[in-house]
Formats: sequence, structure tokens, C-alpha cells
Amino acid sequence: MAGEGNTYAAVAQAVAALAQSDAAARLWRRDAGLWSGAPAAQAAIRDRLGWLNVVADMRQTGLAEVTALAREVQAAGFTDAVVLGMGGSSLCPDVCRATFGTAPGWLRLHVLDSTHPRAVRAVRDAVDVTRTLFVVSSKSGTTGESNAFYRYFWDQVVRAGAADPGTHFIAITDPGTVLDAEATVRGFRHVFRNPADIGGRYSALSFFGLVPMALLGMDVGGFLDSAADMAARCGPEVPPADNPGAMLGAHIAGHARAGRDKLTLVCAPEMETLGWWLEQLVAESLGKQGIGVVPVEGEELGESETYGADRVFVHVALRGGPHAAQAARLRALALAGHPVIRLELADVRDLGQEFFRWETATAFAGHLLGVNPFDEPNVQESKDNTSALLRDFERQGAFRQAIPTVTEGSLSLYGDAESDSVVAGLRAVCAQVGRGDYVALMAYLPQEDAVHGRLQTIRGALQAATRAATTLGYGPRFLHSTGQLHKGGPNTAVCLQLTADIPDDVPIPGESYTFGTFLEAQAIGDVRSLAGHGRRVLRVHLGADCEAGLTELASALRELN
Repeated sequence: MAGEGNTYAAVAQAVAALAQSDAAARLWRRDAGLWSGAPAAQAAIRDRLGWLNVVADMRQTGLAEVTALAREVQAAGFTDAVVLGMGGSSLCPDVCRATFGTAPGWLRLHVLDSTHPRAVRAVRDAVDVTRTLFVVSSKSGTTGESNAFYRYFWDQVVRAGAADPGTHFIAITDPGTVLDAEATVRGFRHVFRNPADIGGRYSALSFFGLVPMALLGMDVGGFLDSAADMAARCGPEVPPADNPGAMLGAHIAGHARAGRDKLTLVCAPEMETLGWWLEQLVAESLGKQGIGVVPVEGEELGESETYGADRVFVHVALRGGPHAAQAARLRALALAGHPVIRLELADVRDLGQEFFRWETATAFAGHLLGVNPFDEPNVQESKDNTSALLRDFERQGAFRQAIPTVTEGSLSLYGDAESDSVVAGLRAVCAQVGRGDYVALMAYLPQEDAVHGRLQTIRGALQAATRAATTLGYGPRFLHSTGQLHKGGPNTAVCLQLTADIPDDVPIPGESYTFGTFLEAQAIGDVRSLAGHGRRVLRVHLGADCEAGLTELASALRELN
């Protein structure tokens, strides 16, 4: 690891603090006192530390089980696999799908972690369900989105005339969950019972990550070997200055305590989606009790003068990689005084080491910042709000929500009653962005190329207008990721929620509401939760044509600059 910049005294202090507290040895012996002095909290923490030994466990027994299943479904003629999951159950598989693709002769992997009807329909249209394996992935076995996806695709398999629908499904869950029982009753092809003492966002190197990797035809053994090498380098006897996880954790926490809490992730293009997984790990682990590190993923690199003094950059690079322009831009940022941390991989196949490095680093950073990195106390709020809204919908057939305060063109604004136009409303929101704040785009829209390109344009316009860090999350995916930070972290988020009409909805079998209704309830529930925490939030409804609405919104933002 290499670093440059002007706040390294704080990092040195953090390294010294880790040495003084004997943090590495205490981590490996599962001393929950690193993060809390409360007995109940310590017991809960100890029940979340199974990730420390999961690499060794998977190499010993799990690898054979994973490999056998992958070969079985390949021999059975399956051509596609669909992960039905959220957050920790879906992000690692999605990163591997995007980074490695499908090896010749193996299964094409799709990841469904959006309740938007266009996302559900896109997956359905992309596969032949009679030759597709569905991976129902949920630690608790009760994840609402995963259950809805499962019901939908079970119905699709039955409708396609499958003689034994259960053979098209496998489950990954904790032992004894309702999903475990459901899989047994319905004759799923296999159930992978994951160690129960691993939290979702720390589960990449467990069955939740390894099963989809094997279906892609990845070298799972080699992936685990890479992670095992990093685990040894982060071992209990390794001093913090020589410990890659401890050093990264000291950088994250030290810079954050010095005011640089916007952890801007810059990954080599060959593995740029690694930021999706890192974003959840950092945000959900370190954003609580009014404290937080804000991971900034997918933001285009700019000139040094476009950034405030709240930034630290992490460059995950390939040794000898061809991306000279990216490296040159980061060197310029370092020369201008912005801290730049460089993590170097010999080969993209060494990605396993980064999963373990960052898990360890986040644990150390939580200790240094004084937060418990293994809970998510605010995530349940939006879920509860969603459930209450759906119950209301089932009783009344509609949601009770505010009338838009401003309507102009295809755009409607909620939450800024003083404005008389969309531009005025956006200007009022941007004016609220102060030093150390960030703008969070929360898009309850389909994650499609045309949509994403327009959102990135809007993101750039917001950064230009505010000079603040910007984040972009797709709902409901981000509710299982950065949602914890938005509500539990510092009140530095200025939130812009984006929604649109859903003209072609998809029913959820067994429910009285559709996927579109589910998505709308999640969006409204999240606004209510954010408002309940005193967060600054504006909701923009884009109308019937999502892409046109985004273009109109971008035009309105350009008027601010």
C-alpha cells in the first residue's frame, strides 16, 4: 500500500492506536471489546465474526460442495443462473459477473436485486426458464425482495411446464430459516447452509459469493487461495505497520477523523465494479451513531480544484496496468494535497485478497472510530415503513401521500413548498449543500445503460453546482447498502430521490400488490425514514417517460451553473 497527501499525521496516530490496543491479536481471538463495552452488544458482535475463519472453512469442506453442484447443473444442461438476492447476497456475485464474465461452457449469470418491474421483466426475457437455475439467496430467509423474486420465478417455471420445478432452484441461507424449510418442502436441488455467524456484507467469501462464482466457471479454489494469502498477511502476530488490513483501516479512520470522510473509490477499469461491494461494506459498517465514512463510487475523476478538503482517494490498481491517464490524474491530486492511497494487485484474479483486506480494514476502522461495524440499526426502519404502506395499500387500494408542490413539464417536486418552479426548487436544494456535505442521488429507476448515462450527467451537474461529493444508488438496492449511512451517519447528506411512472407492471404471485407497488412503497417509506431523521430530502417524480424526465431534469440543473 502506498499513500500521498497531507493528513498522514492522523494516519500515523491511528496506526499507533492499533498497536497500543493490540487490535490485530484481539480481532483474531474475537474480542468484542474492541467495539463495545456492553455485554449484550459484545454477544451480538461475537456472533458476527465468522468471516475471520470462513476462508479456511470453505477450503476444507465448502469448496467441494460448491464445485459438485456447479458440475451437476452444468451436466444437467442449464445455460443460465439467476441470483435472487439483495445487498450482501447479491453484490459480490454481481461484481464477479461483471469482472470475470462466463467461462466457456459454464452458466451465464444474472443478478436480480431490483423490484422495478422493468428489471424483473428484463431478467425474465433474457433467459429460458426451463434451462435456468434460480439461486434464492437470503441470510435471514425472510428478505422481502428475495421472496417476491422467488414467488415470481417459481410461478414462471411452473407455467413453463417443468415436471419438477424444485430442481430449478437452490437456496443459500442460514441453517433453520424459513427459506431452508421451504426449500426442503419444495424439493430444491440443493440448500447451502451458510455459517450463521457471518453478517451479510461480510459474506463474500462464504457460500453467498462462492456458489455464483462456481456457476460462472471461475477458479474458486484460486480465489480462496488469494484470500487466504491476505488473511495470513493480516494475521494476529503481524504488527499494524506491516498488516495490510490494519494499515488500510488506519488510513480510512485517520483521514476521516481529520475531516476527510469522503472515501472516493477509483478502481482499475478491469475491476471497476468492485466499488459496488466496497460501497456497502464501508457505508453500512461505519455509518451510524452520527459517525460515518461516505464511500463515493462511480464518480468521474475531476481536476484537483473541483474537490473540497473532505476527500481521500483509494486507487485499486493493477500492477503494470495500461491506464496511464487514470494514474496521472491521481498523481496530480496527490501533488495538490489530496490523500491518495494505492492498493496494487498483480492480476485481477487476485480479487479475493481485496475482499478479505477490506473486511479486515473495516473492522479496524470501526474500532478506531468508536462504532460497531457489524450491526445495521437503521436499516429496519425503511423496511417497517414499506410494510406499513403495503398494509395500507391492501386495505385501501392506494397510498396516502402528499400532493406535488410544484409541477412543471413532466417533473413533479415534493418537499419544497416555497418554490414556484422546478429550477427554483433545485436551486433551493443545492443552496442547502454546505462544506462537508454530499449529495445522494436515490434513483428508484431501472439500472439500464440509457438511464445510468443520464443519471451520471445529472450527477456531474450537481457536483458542478455544489462542489460537493456525489453518490448514486438504485432503489431498493441501496437500502441494503448505503441506506444505513444516510439515516445513521452524520447529517451531511442532501438527498434527491427520483421516481417515475410504471406503465407496464408485473404481478407478484400470491400477493394483492405488484412489483411496481412494492417499489413505490419502498420509495415512500424511505423518504419518511429520512425525514424522521431530519435529513434534507427532495423527491422528484419524472413522469411517464423516465428517460425524457431525466433529460428534462438535467436541463433544469444546467440552468443552475
